[in-house]
Amino acid sequence: MRIQFEVKNNDVVQSFYDYRKELYKKHELHYLFLELTSRCNARCEHCGSSCGDFVPKDEVTKEELFKVFDDIAAHYDPRKIILFATGGEPLVKKDIFEIMGYAAKLGFMWGMTSNGILIDEEVVKKMEETNMKTISVSLDGLKELHESFRRVPGSFDKIIKGLKLMQKCPTILDIQVTTCVNKKNIDQLPEMLKLMKEIGIKDWRLIEVDPIGRAKGNNDLLIDAEGFKRMFSFMFKTRVENPDMKIMYGCGHYFGPNLNKQLIGNLFTCFTGFWGASILSNGDIFGCPDIERLPELIEGNIRKDSFVDVWEHGFKRYRKMDRTSNKKCKACPDWKLCLGDAFHTWDFKENKPNFCVREIFKEDLEKQEACKKQTKSTKTNTKTKITKKTKVAKSKTTKKTK
Repeated sequence: MRIQFEVKNNDVVQSFYDYRKELYKKHELHYLFLELTSRCNARCEHCGSSCGDFVPKDEVTKEELFKVFDDIAAHYDPRKIILFATGGEPLVKKDIFEIMGYAAKLGFMWGMTSNGILIDEEVVKKMEETNMKTISVSLDGLKELHESFRRVPGSFDKIIKGLKLMQKCPTILDIQVTTCVNKKNIDQLPEMLKLMKEIGIKDWRLIEVDPIGRAKGNNDLLIDAEGFKRMFSFMFKTRVENPDMKIMYGCGHYFGPNLNKQLIGNLFTCFTGFWGASILSNGDIFGCPDIERLPELIEGNIRKDSFVDVWEHGFKRYRKMDRTSNKKCKACPDWKLCLGDAFHTWDFKENKPNFCVREIFKEDLEKQEACKKQTKSTKTNTKTKITKKTKVAKSKTTKKTK
């Protein structure tokens, strides 16, 4: 497949840039991640938050979250905001359903991101009782590979059983499986597709392992340019051959306007800080939970600050158009569409992106540039030859006339 960056219509680029600038100004809250705990019953190789390595003693309580829900519901329409229970592993939190049930009664729609290991009949019953609407369950390969990757022997069968059980739950509108594509599991995607069909999954999300958390610098996991091409080609082929299955690319990165439109149906935007936020397990008010936990990026704490007040008057760093930028990025022809790529893969210490599509596909771009020059040269030579032939023909005609 061909990675193409060039955009011929500059009006489209400027229009989209202005559209995002307006979103930053409006900062309407659409989603809120609730990192209910940093505890986890797995030790995944790629965990972006390195969950389970450190468990804070001051884990947020249900009463503190109730207060946040009341605050938000008093100022905004809770029906327009979706809450995502995450972690760690959210099901490790014993009072998770009491917490989310309270939110649901206020009118919030809620969903969950889970490793799926603890989902059984009792858990599914509580999901229904608290009106849970969506869930994304991690599955990163077939049995042996998944259990090795997640470092939990015996987990695969439990996850498959849980996925089947949830399909009987009337309140759940969407059961999604998320696969973190890496060098170890990319060859298993076709077999995993068969598995998705067998267990009745209609929503499959593929996302690359990002260079963050435990996966930072792990070249045994991180896919290269060819890996991305293989993943995207597989997705496009699967969409054509399985129109009843929703196969999507995760929030991800900037891959050029044409490819992003094919992947997500729109141009790339990283929404953290102006469309959504998170409350971390210690009560910190933050951007996307995958962002590096730097003190300067923490906007407040629910134990001393009103979430609504922080959302309305804080997040200033998140709402700048050049929030992730340096001289090289700003000089890039893709700047107005990319804006430094995703916030969670920006290296704030080095002030550079850990993920840059032009670096990943450098060889492809160099070949494209060489082809352009060759084509231009060929056209010039052809034009020169035609001009010479025309002059010769005119000269002969002139002589005959004389």
